[in-house]
Amino acid sequence: MDIFDKCKNYQDAKEVMARGIYPYFNPISSGADTEVIINGKKIIMIGSNNYLGLTSDPRVKLAAIEAVERYGSGCTGSRFLNGTLDIHEELERRLAKFMKKESALVFSTGFQTNLGTISPLVGKRDYMITDRSDHASIVDGCRLSFGKVLKFKHNDMSDLERVLASCDKEWGKMIIVDGVFSMEGDIANLPEIIRLAKKYDARVMVDDAHAIGVLGENGRGTGEHFGMEDEVDLVMGTFSKSFASIGGFIAGPEDVIHYIKHISRTLIFSASMPPSAVATCLAALDIIETEPERRERLWDIAHRMQREYKNMGFDIGPTQTPIIPIYIGDDMKCFQFWKMLFDEGIFTNPIISPAVSPGFQLLRTSYTATHTDRQMDRVLEVFEKVGKGMGVI
Repeated sequence: MDIFDKCKNYQDAKEVMARGIYPYFNPISSGADTEVIINGKKIIMIGSNNYLGLTSDPRVKLAAIEAVERYGSGCTGSRFLNGTLDIHEELERRLAKFMKKESALVFSTGFQTNLGTISPLVGKRDYMITDRSDHASIVDGCRLSFGKVLKFKHNDMSDLERVLASCDKEWGKMIIVDGVFSMEGDIANLPEIIRLAKKYDARVMVDDAHAIGVLGENGRGTGEHFGMEDEVDLVMGTFSKSFASIGGFIAGPEDVIHYIKHISRTLIFSASMPPSAVATCLAALDIIETEPERRERLWDIAHRMQREYKNMGFDIGPTQTPIIPIYIGDDMKCFQFWKMLFDEGIFTNPIISPAVSPGFQLLRTSYTATHTDRQMDRVLEVFEKVGKGMGVI
């Protein structure tokens, strides 16, 4: 058998393409903003993770330009060898202080951060206990480790306790959850997770990719949101959302970060973050720390859109954040809904199985602090028109 047979036989995407409703890999010919240009047409973007609208902020762009002029375009090596710049270490110091942790370590991508944190920490006599809706990078980080993975039902604390109670008491345990779940938009029940972690002698790692910059009075994420920052052992964050860049970081106890720094394969064997990306993060962090009105505006928009979608009759599930899913429940219907929105000038993200369970296919919408009321009026007008036309509402 030819190993490429599976490729020749893969027809799912081609069938959707043939119907003219294929929604992925649309090339954007403008910057990441509240409106983008696709095929020469202006589209309102409600499908990005640019929560604070910093990708187009002049201060952020200038920082990236100045970094390229000073350091060049790349580092040409890993952090372990020749790829550590002084601004990498400055960013790590700033992040540790911001997150109220002893130490922090930056990686080239958020995906690598989870892989490079979980796999070295979890050994043969350790458990990784994960929410069934955790991000794929957590799933793959667990696969790369030598420990045993145990899963609990999404945000179900009774099931989490059942799993913890089944563990061998002599083994190490780490509960790993998203702070904000990237498809559902709901928030992990951190108070109960921490209570159970203490009861069963487990550590807690929170992936706050969609929470940092968004949740908490100062934007420090899920721990701050619940007033439990000191009780979370490890916090992971990414730079591709509120920080308007690319990369990721892990923050926690100094000895744990030191260990990861010297053992993590995704850090040691990957080229380091380019200087422009690091400088972007530093500039974004300055803004996150000094301009809380951006978060306030983001939450005003999120609460309005949640309320309006519910009033129209859309099913938005248990979302508590600026991530608002519109549940459709069928692959092709989801693609059709997406195409009708797209033709009306609205960009969303159709999410189908296996990314979500069958019957829970959805359009993922997410919002930015710099969206205008006029743009949101137009989004709601189009959603109501298409929703009624397709019989969803």
